[in-house]
Amino acid sequence: MSLGGTDLNLMIALKALLEEGNVTKAGAKIGKSQPAMSTALARLRRHYRDELLVRVGREYELTPFAKALAPSVQQTLRVVELALDTGRRFDPATSGHAFQINATDYVITVLAEPLLRRVAAVAPGIRLDFEAIPDDMHHSEHHLRNIDALIGPVGFGFPGTQEPLFRDRFVCVVDPGNSRLRNGRLTLDDLTALPHAARSSGGTHVGPTDRVMDELSVRRHVQVVTVGFLPLPFLIRGTDLVASIPERLAHRVAVPLGLAVVEPPFGRVELIESLWWHPARAATPEHAWLRRTLTEAAASLPPVAADRPASHASPLASATAPAPVPATPRAD
Repeated sequence: MSLGGTDLNLMIALKALLEEGNVTKAGAKIGKSQPAMSTALARLRRHYRDELLVRVGREYELTPFAKALAPSVQQTLRVVELALDTGRRFDPATSGHAFQINATDYVITVLAEPLLRRVAAVAPGIRLDFEAIPDDMHHSEHHLRNIDALIGPVGFGFPGTQEPLFRDRFVCVVDPGNSRLRNGRLTLDDLTALPHAARSSGGTHVGPTDRVMDELSVRRHVQVVTVGFLPLPFLIRGTDLVASIPERLAHRVAVPLGLAVVEPPFGRVELIESLWWHPARAATPEHAWLRRTLTEAAASLPPVAADRPASHASPLASATAPAPVPATPRAD
């Protein structure tokens, strides 16, 4: 197909080149060989009278003109795809569609069970590919264009369209034999005295519990840092460490790991997880189904505990946590 003497098939190659910034990767993305992509790039350069891709050291970079061109190319192809898909129905019961979702280990841990239960019931052929959130996700929409959705905490500056998915709150977890744990309680002084295991927020971002403890002048000694929330409770057993983690995660692991879940002495601090997606994907029927299914799964999560007087131990922890089994030396 052509318009004004231009082969519209070149638009597909152009979109891949602008998104990948690399001839080889762009070719792999759309199933074309490197020579074929090089030929397409040469034709595009002649058409636009611009290099589009220029070598900088061992890498390629988009020219300023190419960067400015990218949004209109993506939108144009999206309109073409929607026009060709008009009348197409998405039947989850028979679809074998694979969705790509970026999420934290915490989100996967608490949301996977209700989500997979729904998918198995109404869309047994659907596949969900969960991947970690890239460190540079908040810098541009480049990665978001190539996935179906991202589930991440509010406050990290992710691009795209978003809507809140679910809320949680932070609690403290410690070994039941921790010498600072008295009557199932911890104080702000205890948080200053104890070594902490903490999740890395990445870059210069300050997490919500970090911010609150800074405001309360809690001078923490962080002894261990992990990439996500999930490893933190596994570090606590048999040590003096304390960690602040979301409540839903804490209650999933407290009993099998033998941990005490304690009301935080710094008060209620919420974690808001949102669903993010690129606006270009919103109009497709499969994406609408995915957003609805994720929202329904999140709505089925058990509620977090209502506000209690500060520093009371969780009934789950105090009633069912087994006696401590020494793992690493505790400095009693």
